[in-house]
Amino acid sequence: MADETRPATGDPGDPDRLSIGRFARLTGLSIGALRHYDELDLLRPAWIDPETSYRYYRASQIEDGRTIARLRELELPLEAIRDVLATDDPAERRRRLASHRSRVQARADRLVHVLHHLTMAIDRKEPIVSTPPQPPVLDPATHRALGVGLFNRAWELLETPDRTADQDDELVHTAHASRYHWGHAEAEPARLARGEWQCARVYATLGRGEPALWHARRCLEILEARGALDDWDLPAAYEGLARANAVAGDRAASTGWAARAREALEAIADPEDRRIIEADLATIPEP
Repeated sequence: MADETRPATGDPGDPDRLSIGRFARLTGLSIGALRHYDELDLLRPAWIDPETSYRYYRASQIEDGRTIARLRELELPLEAIRDVLATDDPAERRRRLASHRSRVQARADRLVHVLHHLTMAIDRKEPIVSTPPQPPVLDPATHRALGVGLFNRAWELLETPDRTADQDDELVHTAHASRYHWGHAEAEPARLARGEWQCARVYATLGRGEPALWHARRCLEILEARGALDDWDLPAAYEGLARANAVAGDRAASTGWAARAREALEAIADPEDRRIIEADLATIPEP
């Protein structure tokens, strides 16, 4: 096997060329890993000597090499690293890293759960062999009925004046329960979007900007990916984003989404449906 740790030779006019050994030391990657990444077309050498098969890299590749090393430390899969390196959009990079963070968080939560049950077994507070209780199995029609009923109950709570703290808690949990049951009711995608819209409305009403934005964005994402059910679904989603951004304190974003909602009102055929969304737009608070 060729000694790829030896100094670069064969091109004295190119001082930028780095042997694989030097490149490995500068990036924190092993020579074996670099050969593997070459085979995967993840980090190809700038030049391979046709006679010796020595791999050489350029100094401009060091940043990518160090980025790969760091992302591997963070347990990002190689395919995900490829996607991160392939985009120059910072927002897209953050989205992909956020997706990995969610997977890591889920794994961490699972380990906490395992640790808890091990501790219980060690302290003899529960048998080693046991079956955790499971929720009852419901048919889609029951899920649908619960989704509808809970949606309506959440709306009743939204319209209740002088709600107590307990009612605010019930409002949040009821809206989420409705959305959960819609997700298991074999419902049209727009039903899921409407569930997200209601969650966003609940959080906006309670003055909680971050979760309001999260659910308002999910509402629009579902509609854009899977299609609307009625002509008022998209205008309502825009209204939800305008309201959520207002509560979050982003005046420019709120104004922009409100303008999109008003433009989209023209596509609503039923005057009553249009009036409802117009009324909602009129109640958006000032950021």
